[in-house]
Amino acid sequence: SAFEYGSRVGVWRVLDTFKEYSLPITTFTCAAAAEKTPHIIERVLEDGHEIASHGLRWITYQYMYRETEREHVRRATEIFERMLGRQPLGWYTGRDSPNTRELVAEQGGYIYDSDSYADELPYWLNVKVEDGQKIARKPHLVIPYSLETNDMRFASSPGFTNAEPFYQYLKDSFDTLYEEGDKNGKNEPKMLTIGLHCRIIGRAGRITALKKFLQYITSKPDVWICRRDDIAKHWYENHPATADNSANWM
Repeated sequence: SAFEYGSRVGVWRVLDTFKEYSLPITTFTCAAAAEKTPHIIERVLEDGHEIASHGLRWITYQYMYRETEREHVRRATEIFERMLGRQPLGWYTGRDSPNTRELVAEQGGYIYDSDSYADELPYWLNVKVEDGQKIARKPHLVIPYSLETNDMRFASSPGFTNAEPFYQYLKDSFDTLYEEGDKNGKNEPKMLTIGLHCRIIGRAGRITALKKFLQYITSKPDVWICRRDDIAKHWYENHPATADNSANWM
């Protein structure tokens, strides 16, 4: 029932908060859950947010057979195409397998995935893709996620016990990156990913952390608060894949 709270109460509180500040977000959404809550999908799209695929179901794929996972990727993509009228551009499983990234790249149409915690900025990988009897490599963009600036730490130990330390941690993270980004006038790109869950941050006693943080960062100049597909498009245009910045994956 804690998960159900997210779809009954928390999601509306979170969406209302971002609407109050007119800010766009990316939602990681499981396809099976989307089918059961079309009214939420409608509101998310109405508010101008991105829906990225969170897989077919919220299960662990670590030891799943490759063919079974391939079918899950295909089915999730089909469900979103039917519900959204187009394929999502982003993918994040979170409980992925060694095959996930290759299968997402093989499916095609996804311009990034976020199944990584390895960096603070997007980066390129050359991913193996099966094409009939051939195996080729193609550039694939990874936009890392974060488990640090994440409300899941309300549910882990050591973690946050109330809204104030969560807000302070987000603020400290932002302040450091904000300073580094324009240190000595270099204007270097910096990215802060914040992970939120409707069943967690959507609680009445925790949403205040989000509201205070949004109020703080919207008061700062030269801050781009955007969706992950916007980051991906920016990276494709300004930092395209090259032989020098693309490592081989697997």
